[in-house]
Amino acid sequence: MNKTRCTWASDTFDQYIRYHDEEWGVPVHDDRVHFEFLILEGAQAGLSWSTILKKREEYRKVFAGFDPKAVAQFGEKEVEELMGNPGIVRNRLKIQSAIRNAKAFLEIQKEFGSFDRYIWAYTDGKPIQNSFTEMKEVPAQTELSTKISKDLKKRGMNFVGSTIIYAYMQACGLVNDHLVGCFRYES
Repeated sequence: MNKTRCTWASDTFDQYIRYHDEEWGVPVHDDRVHFEFLILEGAQAGLSWSTILKKREEYRKVFAGFDPKAVAQFGEKEVEELMGNPGIVRNRLKIQSAIRNAKAFLEIQKEFGSFDRYIWAYTDGKPIQNSFTEMKEVPAQTELSTKISKDLKKRGMNFVGSTIIYAYMQACGLVNDHLVGCFRYES
């Protein structure tokens, strides 16, 4: 049976379709998954999401399963090892950002009890449901993503601009931007 999907997930590779069908827009409440998407969305800056998806398993391996405590301990030795790994985006600033963001992430956990509690407070604990019919209607950023971005930067994170944060919000289900005609719209 053919399913009607958001246009960005049509006619592409299986991993991309599975991501759309099973993950994108599903509300996340696991801090490790929040951290994973913050790092992956930051790594994507200037690249396509398909590039990052193809490298995701290697990211999981070399970034300690996206354990922020472990990543926060990375030093120059680990940065150099990561710079030599063709399985990830070998951008020194993005790698260093992941380490810096891990430290800030831990501070947010300490302050709020969990990153999940911190981030979902921005949406009163429930996903924002949009009703777009075409991809051109879907914004690249919103006032809310700008607000979150500013707060994360104030807390020491980088590679968390408003556009990156909006993509993160979509990935983690804080906002549901599945198109109205998509089979995932109601889920």
